[in-house]
Amino acid sequence: MPIRTNHEITCNTWFITFTCYNWIPLFNITKSHDLVYNWLALINDKYQIKTLGFVIIPNHVHLLEKEEIDLNAVISNAKRFMAYEIVKRLHPRNSDILNTLSNACTEKERKKGQKHKVFEPSFDAKAVYTIDFLLQKLNYIHGNPVSKKWMLCDEFTDYEHSSAAFYELEREHPLVDIINYAEYWG
Repeated sequence: MPIRTNHEITCNTWFITFTCYNWIPLFNITKSHDLVYNWLALINDKYQIKTLGFVIIPNHVHLLEKEEIDLNAVISNAKRFMAYEIVKRLHPRNSDILNTLSNACTEKERKKGQKHKVFEPSFDAKAVYTIDFLLQKLNYIHGNPVSKKWMLCDEFTDYEHSSAAFYELEREHPLVDIINYAEYWG
């Protein structure tokens, strides 16, 4: 059983990663990038959680978020609501993937009503205490799409599911209200 990390410490900027089950590229297969965008807009409007940086890779999401509420609740709610829609988008043409996601559920999860395991059960959240760490993670996020593993584009600023063009080209993202980290970290 995974150990839960206490995300209720005094830090209010986080580097967050959550991953699709077994690294399956569900965001690409189901064309579900919009689910992440909708969730980022919701948490900005409802909870004033500010996005400082992000990237949506085919099977995981990296975020730099400024927030002051229960991180566990925010991320678990996001994963739950995205999971329902991803499963819906998989029906009926991706039965092999659906079977994999269904077979991944434990008996305990089934008793609670879970039918598919779309995301890994935990998520990673690292508290950001220094500007150096923040910049390291922002560079990592922006470099992810052009890493040897992914090669999703030629130039990292061309990847549409990232905040790279916001920072490097001063171009607003059409779907995410990105707040420049310098407003908080000067």
